[in-house]
Amino acid sequence: MDIIIETPKGSSEKYKYDESLRLFRLHKTLPAGLVFPFDFGFIPGTQGDDGDPLDVLVISEFQTFPGCIMDCRLVGCIEAEQFNEGAKLRNDRFLAVPEQSRVFENAISIEDIPSTLIIEIETFFINYMHGQGKEFHLIGNLNASQAISLLSNARNGASKFATR
Repeated sequence: MDIIIETPKGSSEKYKYDESLRLFRLHKTLPAGLVFPFDFGFIPGTQGDDGDPLDVLVISEFQTFPGCIMDCRLVGCIEAEQFNEGAKLRNDRFLAVPEQSRVFENAISIEDIPSTLIIEIETFFINYMHGQGKEFHLIGNLNASQAISLLSNARNGASKFATR
């Protein structure tokens, strides 16, 4: 599956694709000391509850650049709710591994990713959202087949959570 990278691993700047200009725009900066642990992007042709394409973190040993298209396999999803000024919405983070990865070449589901790394990723997203004045509550984690099912619903235009 194609993933489009918006923000590279190690960046303290968050970039966002500007559909009208078909370019990447500097969207925001992270608080001092906080950087993206892995490349962060989106799954084209999808739409989440926030109106944006579905978010995906690409777990790998290398970093790319804004606009890079990566061939990845979905390995799971961190289910989460986001609270902003009293409004609540789902804002899950899908997890993927690039087909070119050698370190994670055998990872086919979230169970194949070290649990300490998953906890660190969850902590990053909690702190990242807190830095924006938003609450980010973890609901749970989905394995690869559950995440693929969730993705299929989003691609088919159905509510992402209609099967729940």
